[in-house]
Amino acid sequence: MKHIQLRDLDVARIGLGAMGMSFAYTGAGTDDAESIRTIHRALDLGVTLIDTAEIYGPFSNEELVGRAIKGRRDEVVLATKFGMVSHAAGGPGTLDSSPDNIRTAVEGSLRRLGTDHIDLYYQHRVDPETPIEDTVDTLADLVTEGKIRHIGLSEAGVNTIRRAHSVHPITALQSEYSLWTRDPEPEVLPLLRELRIGFVPYSPLGHGFLTGMIRSTEQFDPTDFRATNPRFTGENFQQNLRIADQVAAVAADVDATPAQVALAWLLAQGDDIAPIPGTKRVARVEENTAADRIELTGEQIDKLNNLTPPAGDHHNEQQMQMIDR
Repeated sequence: MKHIQLRDLDVARIGLGAMGMSFAYTGAGTDDAESIRTIHRALDLGVTLIDTAEIYGPFSNEELVGRAIKGRRDEVVLATKFGMVSHAAGGPGTLDSSPDNIRTAVEGSLRRLGTDHIDLYYQHRVDPETPIEDTVDTLADLVTEGKIRHIGLSEAGVNTIRRAHSVHPITALQSEYSLWTRDPEPEVLPLLRELRIGFVPYSPLGHGFLTGMIRSTEQFDPTDFRATNPRFTGENFQQNLRIADQVAAVAADVDATPAQVALAWLLAQGDDIAPIPGTKRVARVEENTAADRIELTGEQIDKLNNLTPPAGDHHNEQQMQMIDR
């Protein structure tokens, strides 16, 4: 698989998001053995960047990833996130990027992941109660101590990115970006390129919608966050099916799957982008990594650039309030 640089961090340009193995999606946490096989297969196929977070579970996803990479740690660029669990007060779901909370969080993540260092440590969401300078200053100390190697942000706005980067170089931003969520393009992507910060798109397949495999909300169990996601509910869902069909039409021309085309489009956006499609199945990780070999024509990219606009926000109201700040 081809490699790119996230600033000065070398990664294969397609990574693996582990969240859905333990959290948020239908069937999460029901087959850890298959999830571990999926991580092993990803590594066999050349994937290096494995992404998790302490909030996934909470905690169980890091434990799963730790078991999966045991004995193969040197093959992995290991990324995890802090800041959505308050360890002193509030617990899971409470934003807390205070220095004391970061130090508690990193020790827990190191223990669960079975490692002495984290390659890429992200602030999961910006904490409005803690100046970003204080947060990054603490992370810089962790770099000096060798507990983390690189600092990342997730869903941060342009002003926060600039302020954070002025304290210590930021290696990567992780935010949602896909054919149907293109919010980073006007301001965030140009800033990342100005500052030489890499970009790690999460949900590059639109939470599975762009694969064309989701045709009814009855496919979700009650624990699936998509059951309340605006793009997957009511009339919005029916309108958005047109987007999946349009991607499928391009895929037919390419002799590829819709998922591969959606990833190939992302890869064509620049050599500083490493999407992390999530899956808990071996067959899907094989399908996704094969997108590395697909080259879209200018005409195909133009068609994908002009898909029907999506109906509905890409997160619910509470989640939307935590991004781009």
